[in-house]
Amino acid sequence: MQYPEPIARLIDSYAKLPGIGAKTASRLAFYTLGMGEQDVANFAKALTAAKADITVCEICGNITDRDQNPCVICTDPSRDQSTVFVVQNARDVMAMENTHDYHGLYHVLNGVISPSAGTGPEDINLPSLIRRLSTNDQIKEVIVGTNANADGEATAMYISRLLKPAGIKVTRLAHGLSVGSDIDYADQLTLIRAVEGRTEL
Repeated sequence: MQYPEPIARLIDSYAKLPGIGAKTASRLAFYTLGMGEQDVANFAKALTAAKADITVCEICGNITDRDQNPCVICTDPSRDQSTVFVVQNARDVMAMENTHDYHGLYHVLNGVISPSAGTGPEDINLPSLIRRLSTNDQIKEVIVGTNANADGEATAMYISRLLKPAGIKVTRLAHGLSVGSDIDYADQLTLIRAVEGRTEL
């Protein structure tokens, strides 16, 4: 039996989300149908607003409200201005912030260097990091927090080779993160130990 077209489109939309298979997409679609009219309207409005009202910070590349650009972290004078934590995506920033143990700045790459995927240094938010470091002599250390997989390691090594001649200390997250793991799935204690045990590249 084929679903009516509106439900089929809804299921297809849910199935495009990461980690959502056909069965889960179908369950979500039918759950949505059972929601009240106002709840559905609020849900749709939240989706539309998130897409329309969120932008990328002009300094660090993290997500931010269109009315707050640069973002709240970049404009916070109480943050340690000498350290920049380089991460792959905005979820990683939230994971680190939830530890309440890191008080420096961030730089979001929004990807990694991946030859197999055809992604080079110019395809991620790396040129802006170089510009940022060249115009800000307060920054003394860059912590590379890319994921512990082949592409993350390649990106970390590329950043290290790029920054070492400029005399900037480059460190890498070490103990606590297993190879192949994603930073945004790690628990707070693991992240704290990884930051504390970082090593120089």
